[in-house]
Amino acid sequence: MGLASSGSAPVAQQQKSSIRLLFAASMGTVIEWYDFAIFAFCAALVFNSAFFPEVDPVTGVIAALSAQAVGFVARPVGGWFFGVLGDRIGRKKALVLSLYLMGGATVAMGLLPTYAQIGILAPLLLLVLRLLQGFAIGGESTGALVLIAESLPAKQRGLWTGFPMVGGPAGNVLATGVIGAVIGYFGSDGFTEWGWRIPFLMSALLILLGIWVRRKVEESPAFINLQENKAEVVKAPLREALSTQGHNMLRVLLVKSGESALFYLFSTFFIVLATVFLKSPREDALNALFTASIVEVLVILAAGATADRIGRRTVTLVGLIGGILAGFWLFSLEPGASGADLTRATILTLTFHGIIVGGMSAYFTELFPARVRYTAMSTSYSAATVLGGALAPIIGTWLLNSFGTPFAVAVYAAMMAIPAIIVMFTTPETRGRDLVQ
Repeated sequence: MGLASSGSAPVAQQQKSSIRLLFAASMGTVIEWYDFAIFAFCAALVFNSAFFPEVDPVTGVIAALSAQAVGFVARPVGGWFFGVLGDRIGRKKALVLSLYLMGGATVAMGLLPTYAQIGILAPLLLLVLRLLQGFAIGGESTGALVLIAESLPAKQRGLWTGFPMVGGPAGNVLATGVIGAVIGYFGSDGFTEWGWRIPFLMSALLILLGIWVRRKVEESPAFINLQENKAEVVKAPLREALSTQGHNMLRVLLVKSGESALFYLFSTFFIVLATVFLKSPREDALNALFTASIVEVLVILAAGATADRIGRRTVTLVGLIGGILAGFWLFSLEPGASGADLTRATILTLTFHGIIVGGMSAYFTELFPARVRYTAMSTSYSAATVLGGALAPIIGTWLLNSFGTPFAVAVYAAMMAIPAIIVMFTTPETRGRDLVQ
């Protein structure tokens, strides 16, 4: 009895620590992507009139989406900064700092005066805060991925790394739920006039919760091993990453670019497509995205578990090819499409996006050695979001306005995904690699 009891205590403690780590990493990414998502949705719904009222409606939407894109420009710098920080002082400390910065910028957005109150200074301040948001999120998803991949058993690494990656769709769920509730309670006019501030201010409570849970997690064994072997610590992580891991960084850049383009076309641009081109009510568009995002959360975890069985390459390829085909269906909808049509199409597109994410998450962490893993992954990952995510809603809106049909957007989505498909066809399988080294 004594031996059994003695042996069960460390196991129980390890399970408790693993659950705490998964919750902390997932909660942090959900919060940061909630912050990012409410900006994206308000850019499509409100910011054209609140911060860019001196231009025509279509130009106003493009200007608002451009303000959203500014955040992506700062992400590579943030990816480099938090990557180097994470490789030098620890994954955990870097993640806590990013959460502080993101939360402060988001709450400040909820307090911003509009163009009608302070003129041109309003959009300028909005851009500055968006830059801070982009900088903060630059190392968030990759940092959470690295911490989990290095800390939990390799056999289920695809499943475990799926948990922080649910932050994107789960943040969408939370953001659309809050925005939908505010619109439902105060009405569309009330939301446009001042109610849009509420989702931003609510971020303060979420940030406090996220910081509390993140402070309780332990540092990853791989980083602890680096600290114990001082000779392995790299003084210039980015320089070494570029000189020794350039080919793998290019793989991440191309795959992530394709995935990001699909995600932002299927979420942020979808709001523009539904409300401007299809003439659907805001509520129908938000409900469709809300429902599809819930489905995607489950799909990401299922795809990650499947990648543990059949490999990262196969799962990611299924997602990319299916995403292209689903995009052609979504972008073939005609004006007057029903809420049910929107929901079905969005569920399909985000399902395939979830499959991509479930396959690629562990794959990215398994490409790099521990000493430069955070830096190499964050830098290439964040740069890819500029190429894929930042411009996708803007290009989609421009194509829609120029050609008068969303079919052109479907072609653009396919062109962004094809390089990622080529990479996954030609890359070696990484499942099961040792991440301590």
